[in-house]
Amino acid sequence: MITRYALFQGSIKDGQVDAFRSFALENLVPLWKQFTGATEVRVMFSEDRDEGAPEFPLILAISYPDIAAMEAALETPARHKSKEVTGQMVEKYFDGTIHHHVTLANHFDT
Repeated sequence: MITRYALFQGSIKDGQVDAFRSFALENLVPLWKQFTGATEVRVMFSEDRDEGAPEFPLILAISYPDIAAMEAALETPARHKSKEVTGQMVEKYFDGTIHHHVTLANHFDT
């Protein structure tokens, strides 16, 4: 399984935490769920971090069966629309940068 993470590194504008989170859940999650081939969409909002650690108020994780499926999803209309809507959210509520990381998962039963 491949997971592509979007890491929102920075800070939410003062007094806008609830609006930022609501915007993501109401406007972006429906688009992210439309990405062709996606098997799972996870949206994680930061609640706490180690002292001195960088701030990531939002981490998006979308999983795919393989790289080919992920690459196909990145070309879909829903992905292009989500980039536009993410830009609106960033402009209104977020100061920082967004970067992406692709990981190969290893699962171990406990």
